[in-house]
Amino acid sequence: MIYLAYEGERFVPGPTLHPSGSFGRKMTMDDLIAKQMRITRQENPHCESVSFDRDAANPFQHYVNQSLAFSVKLGGFMYGTVSKEGKVEVNFIYEPQQQATDENLILLRDPDEENLVEAIALGLGMRRVGFIFSQTISQNNKDYTLSNSEILQAVELHGESELKEWVTVVVKLEVNEDGVSDVCFEAFQISDMCIRLFKERWFETHCGGDVDPKVSRMKKDVVIGVKDTKEVDNDFFLVVVKILDHQGPLSSTFPIENRIIPVTMKALKNHMDRAKSLPFVKRISDFHLLLFLARYLDLNVDVPALVDCVHAMVVMFSLFVYTKMS
Repeated sequence: MIYLAYEGERFVPGPTLHPSGSFGRKMTMDDLIAKQMRITRQENPHCESVSFDRDAANPFQHYVNQSLAFSVKLGGFMYGTVSKEGKVEVNFIYEPQQQATDENLILLRDPDEENLVEAIALGLGMRRVGFIFSQTISQNNKDYTLSNSEILQAVELHGESELKEWVTVVVKLEVNEDGVSDVCFEAFQISDMCIRLFKERWFETHCGGDVDPKVSRMKKDVVIGVKDTKEVDNDFFLVVVKILDHQGPLSSTFPIENRIIPVTMKALKNHMDRAKSLPFVKRISDFHLLLFLARYLDLNVDVPALVDCVHAMVVMFSLFVYTKMS
């Protein structure tokens, strides 16, 4: 044992103040980061509006309503254009292979098929502009706009796109004041803060049954108002987008890909027979038809020729609409 005696002044530090106001705990680097991660609502979306081609929206909502009876979920990618003013126009919806229940939607994405879709969209002067999915009747009595799993899926797809005007659309069945059920479309943008949190891996991606579906669980505390919390109401991450509609240049009468009934060559014959009174370019001006043909034709020769033909018609249609509006 060593005893040390000395003379002189000695400074004794006071207790460390905890961020929340209590004593006895030092502030770690995680605490400092969490104190800077303040969750606020984003007031305005990056897109001014989203407008649906009626021929694209109707087959989606009709299938969900009539065939699926809103009992299982359905999802798809929206394709169209984005104007300089941030107006999004949706002209067709591609439905990838998927597995769905009343609560969950798993997109079984096929890179080869998506490459065909992207090639067709590019040839038409369009691009992927958003994600659309349906909610089921069993979700109607849940107290949320989007569930935590839906938020995770939406923010992942939004972040993947790198398009600031990207739109997430929900299709649901709602009962109006007269007691009649109506199919309702709601459009949102995922907030910039939500995308940042997802990319920086703040989200708990595996939430058990004990987590309320209307909140998203964080791995570390974030600040909402004056409160430190790991649970964020999903509505904090949603920015409402105005919905419009328009009549676009494409039709949507050909059977849609990846649904319960496979699309065969007989469907192609029936489609061409039904539309035989129309000009050839109008008969093939259907995205789902072009995707079906792309599986059998030369992607480098035949498909671009067909798509260029349709694109010329699309350009003429756009000029006609612009001139009429002027």
